[in-house]
Amino acid sequence: QVQLVESGGGLVQAGDSLRLSCVASGRTVSDYGMGWFRQAPGSEREFVAAIRRNDGITYYADPVKGRFSISRDTAKNTVYLQMNSLKPEDTAVYYCAADRAGWGSRVSKSYEYWGQGTQVTVSS
Repeated sequence: QVQLVESGGGLVQAGDSLRLSCVASGRTVSDYGMGWFRQAPGSEREFVAAIRRNDGITYYADPVKGRFSISRDTAKNTVYLQMNSLKPEDTAVYYCAADRAGWGSRVSKSYEYWGQGTQVTVSS
């Protein structure tokens, strides 16, 4: 079983960048497909990005494609979400998740393990 802890959120202005970190313990990030999801107030949790276990192939939601980048550092047992050109509509709580099947699914129900989330607020 893996435990996930996110950090790096904060209050920024539109156009700024942030890098979120998800530190894993108990197991290594390379044992799982890893994903980032977000949830804005009054909205359902939505897929942001994922990285597949075996080959590191990445997937992105259309609203963040070209602005966000997911990566993993096995030496630090950490998954990152680099967020550039932030927009007010990116405001949400961002969650890191681990998928035992390793596919890096876009579907939240495919993920068995979740972090507690980190708040990202983008002002206009």
